[in-house]
Amino acid sequence: MLDIVQNAVKAEATLIEIDIAQSVQEDTLCITVKDNGKGMTPEFLKTVTDPFSTTRTTRRVGLGIPLFKEAAEAAGGSFDIESAPGAGTRVCAVFGYSHIDRQPIGDMASTLLSVVQCNPDIEFVYHHSSDLGGFDFDTRQIKKILAGVPITSPDVAVWMRDYLNENIEKLYGGAQ
Repeated sequence: MLDIVQNAVKAEATLIEIDIAQSVQEDTLCITVKDNGKGMTPEFLKTVTDPFSTTRTTRRVGLGIPLFKEAAEAAGGSFDIESAPGAGTRVCAVFGYSHIDRQPIGDMASTLLSVVQCNPDIEFVYHHSSDLGGFDFDTRQIKKILAGVPITSPDVAVWMRDYLNENIEKLYGGAQ
């Protein structure tokens, strides 16, 4: 997922939305990343799941989208991508939650904190839900509350990490 977010950053997005919806009851994990960046032409969109299709000039492979697609499909799920020039991109991967080949979500608090701290001029909206509830993290709201204190401030970073960890823990019914 981090590579998908990095693609949005490179596409000059000013808003990146990340939604994680997991349900043990429905046996699904859905990860959606949506941005308002440059978007892709229909021709490039047709090739974007090919690992040898990339806009990079430093290397000839682009593995983020193909690996995300492969991971979803290997875990009994599906993959969808929508994009248009000037309209941004939406990537959605659905995984079988209990599937033996589903990779773990990982440390989302640290992942999100890293992208926010490294890209303070981009707004991030993160929604995470489970059968036990959900929560939102929105840098636009945080910046408004901070009233000029930089979101990259070490004290703010500690608060954001604690907020994210506490709320993610609640989604699992306690400590992970």
